[in-house]
Order: sequence, then C-alpha cells, then structure tokens
Amino acid sequence: MNRYANTAAYRFVRLDDREALRTRIHEAAQSRQLLGTVLLASEGINIFLAGREADLRDFFAELGQDPRFAALDVKWSGSDTLPFKRLRVRLKKEIVTVGAPDFDPTETPAPYLPPAELKRWYDEGRPFVIIDTRNRWEVEQGSFDNALDPGVDSFGQFPAALEQYADLKDTPIVTFCTGGIRCEKAAPLMKKAGFNQVWQLEGGILRYFEEVGGAHWHGNCVVFDDRGALKPDLSPAG
Repeated sequence: MNRYANTAAYRFVRLDDREALRTRIHEAAQSRQLLGTVLLASEGINIFLAGREADLRDFFAELGQDPRFAALDVKWSGSDTLPFKRLRVRLKKEIVTVGAPDFDPTETPAPYLPPAELKRWYDEGRPFVIIDTRNRWEVEQGSFDNALDPGVDSFGQFPAALEQYADLKDTPIVTFCTGGIRCEKAAPLMKKAGFNQVWQLEGGILRYFEEVGGAHWHGNCVVFDDRGALKPDLSPAG
C-alpha cells in the first residue's frame, strides 16, 4: 500500500472572491500538511495536492461545503514519497491558458465519453478520430493508439493548430488530456470552430487508467510533479 495519496481535481465555475478563497484554501491545506498546487482564476479552480489519504478526504469534504465545489471530480493515485516540495495557492488569469480569459467553455460544452465507452469504441473498431490535446513532449512519453498529435508546445497554440484538421469537421472526434481540464476548453473550442461531433474523455487519462487500465494505450502519462510520469497501473514510471 502506498504511503501517500495524490489528487487531481478541477471545476470551471465563476469565482469572484479569489483573494479570500486563496487564504481559506491555503489554511485548510496547510493545517492538514498537504503539499502541491491550487490555481484559482475567475473561470474556476485547478487542484494538485498530495498527503495522507484521510487528510485529503477531510480537505475535500471541507472544500465541498462550498456549493461551487460540491461536484468536484477527484482523481486519485498513490506514491511512497510526496511528489511536491511545498504548498502553493496561486491566482491566475486562466486555469487553462489559451489567451482568451473571457472564453466560457460552459457555453458550448461537449459531451463526456466515459473511459469504458472509449475502450469499447476501440474494441469494436468504431470509426472515430482521437486527438491528444497535450503538449508534444507529453505525447512523446505515451498516448492512445493512433491518436493525432496537433504538435503544440503549449495549450495556447491549440486553437490555431485546429486548422490542420479542417477536413474532420463531420468526423466523430474524441479529445483527451491528462486529467480532463484541457479538454474542457479544447472540445468547446472545436465545437465553436465548426467541428460537429466532438466528445471529451471523461476524467482524462488518469480516470481511464483508474477504470480501464492500459488497454489501447502505449507508454506512460506525464504528470506535473516529482513522479514525472505514471504507468497505466498509476504507479510512478521512474
């Protein structure tokens, strides 16, 4: 059994009290000796925290008392050491940067595709295209079979990279990323650009590993902490 639990969670929701929220979240995490990063923007929250599982569950229970965060979908994995060195709660213009702080992904949402359903699509040979919305160096470490790589160095380049897929506007497309947060913007951006059949992998790669394992996946999944990357069994790749 792993000594520590690692969590990833996000939610796009309007936050107009970020300064007060930063203080409250920092105190709640610090009092439980949690380490990691929490990002707050007017568009929502993004959380990467690690610590003892009981302390993390207690933290998310307290956070969930705020109705804006009651529906947080938390992804879990384990490690024998803490993958973060400090606790940071930061304010940003966007929790997922595309250079458009006024873009609201909730206005043109794309439906979620559960991990088991994506596996079934692969197993059945269903005709669809799957697009990796992560950065190219992440893609090089591992990806889904036959996934298209837009070739971006940062997510801010993704909207312009869609031009290369103009002939796919009537093709079923599944987008995916590490934990789902980039696809919450990528899929609506694609719908806004005229792509008519777009899904986003629910919970991203981490949830797929959690529920399905490594079927139709090759390599490892990059994570942004000291573990570096995870295997499909959610153990550190290093």
